This record gives sequence, structure tokens and C-alpha cells, in this order.
Amino acid sequence: MDKKNYAVFIDLENTGGHVNTLNKVIEKVKIRGDILIGKVYGYQECFSGLKETLLSNTFNVLPSIRYGVNQKNNLDIQLVIDALEVAYTNPLIDCFCIVSGDSDYTPLVGKLKSMGKFVLGISRSEVASNIFIKACNEFIFLETVTTTRKNDDRQMGDDSVGTQKELLEIVQKIIDDQADTDGTMFVSELKKTLLRLKPDFSEKSFGYNSFGKLLGNIESKFGVIKLFGENNSLKVKLKAENVTEKKVINRSNWGEVFQEKLDEFKKNGFKRVNPSIIKAEIQNDYPDFDERQIGFKRFSEIMKSLERDNMVSIEFNEAKTMLIKIM
Repeated sequence: MDKKNYAVFIDLENTGGHVNTLNKVIEKVKIRGDILIGKVYGYQECFSGLKETLLSNTFNVLPSIRYGVNQKNNLDIQLVIDALEVAYTNPLIDCFCIVSGDSDYTPLVGKLKSMGKFVLGISRSEVASNIFIKACNEFIFLETVTTTRKNDDRQMGDDSVGTQKELLEIVQKIIDDQADTDGTMFVSELKKTLLRLKPDFSEKSFGYNSFGKLLGNIESKFGVIKLFGENNSLKVKLKAENVTEKKVINRSNWGEVFQEKLDEFKKNGFKRVNPSIIKAEIQNDYPDFDERQIGFKRFSEIMKSLERDNMVSIEFNEAKTMLIKIM
């Protein structure tokens, strides 16, 4: 999908109100396009740690004023009203991001799509409705957005890029997310995306008069990316042969691997997670992972084993979907 102009509407209760989570959501959208409008719902003083992120990204805030039993529903209705107002009055906005998994937003998604808008949904797996998931053009589980990968623990909200290694980490993330089907990306598009994430970035601060020359130095220095093409059509891709050494999960270390992953979810504010998300994250770190490697026939049997060890508790929501409560 081409880079687009986004309006982002965030239910803070759905994100858990964590700075890291909010930064990662904003980063994910900025990689896809420009955020022209941003609004969060349900702000309270307990979320004061989010102020810098909200202000620096020019988000408007709708506070949560508790009154009566329908307060949450009132905020949901306000989000719908605001989204439709933007859709009807702002022709620059062609993409909407709704950070919530509530099925009540499904009619809104349908209306936006009927107007030719692209709808990206983001939500915790614990509260994501299957109806809402299927209604969106694209849906991302919040757990997969916030999970740290390799050296990817540097937030986009941190200080400016100071070293070539820090720049390389961001470049790798952008290429991995936005490259064409052949794994390549135009250097000009890479820089546009980089500037959305880091508006104060300049190759001159690294001592180069062009972005291509800076990438060329990074290519020769780290051997992780490869540049090719002419100056006016310079492209870049990741070198597959430079993937880090394959990690293996086996019967002796699988418990530690799962504990580490569960701790990571808990650290990021997720108390309950869909087991399919846990499996997907394990397979991201261990691509060859299979339950039979560690003596189980099904992934659910692994969850039951972890429950016996008091690491998790298995629950079911109203839709009879299994959820893993992290102890």
C-alpha cells in the first residue's frame, strides 16, 4: 500500500496507558504514512506519563469524566462521531487507524470502507472481537507491535539518532515493514519514512551531503544492507545472509524461552494474551519451532503444562476463546 494520510483514534483503556505501547503504535502508523489527526479517549491523571508523547505528536485528548454506568459507551459514541466528522469534512484523510477491538466499532469500519477509506485496526488480543478484526482492511495485535525484537528496544520517542548503528536499527525496521515483495525499497522512500519517525534527522549531522552516501558507508561498515541502482533510482534491501545465528528451542530450554516471552508480555502491560499470539512470537524468534520438538502434540498442551507450573492460568472469554493469564 502507498504511503497515506492517517487519522488515528486511540482508546487508552485498550492500550493500557503505557508510554512504550503508545510510542510503538504511533511508530507503526508513521511507518505506513503521515498522521495528520490524532485523538485519544479516556485520558486520566494516571496517564500523565503519556503527556510528552501526546504533545510531541499533536494528539488531542478527550478526558474520562466518570459519571453513571454508561461512561465507556459515551466515549465509544464520541469516537464514532469524531471519525465520521473527519471522514466527511477532511478530504486529505484517506486512512483511519482505530486502536480498539470493540465490535461496536464494526459499523463505523463498514461506513469508512464504503467511503473508500483504508481502515487499520490495532488491539490487545484479550479484547479483540473477531467481527471487528475481519471488518478492517488490516488488523494488528497490539502484543506484536510492542514485542521487542533483537536490538529493537530503542523507542522512536527517544533522543535523536546519534550513531550509525542506531540509524541502521531504524533502517532495518523500516525496510522489514515497507519493502516491496522482492525485499527492496527506494532510498528516497526510506528517507521519507525515516523523517516521519525522526523529523530532525539529517545526513549532514553524520558528515555526509547525501543520504545515499551515508547508507553506502553503513553498507560497507556493517554489511547488513545492500545498495544498488543509479543515483536517481537507488534502492536498498536487507542482506539475507546476514541474519543472526539461528536459535534453537529444545526440551532443555523451552521452559526458559516461554518464561522470558511471558515476562516480556507482562512488562508491556498485557495480563492476558491469546495463545496464538504467544505461539506466533515464539516462532518469530525460533522460525523452526514445532510443539513436537519439545514433546507435545498441540500448543494447548504446552499451555496446560505451564499452568501446572503456576506460570499461567488458562481462561475463556464470553466467545469461548482461550486466553492465557500471565501469573
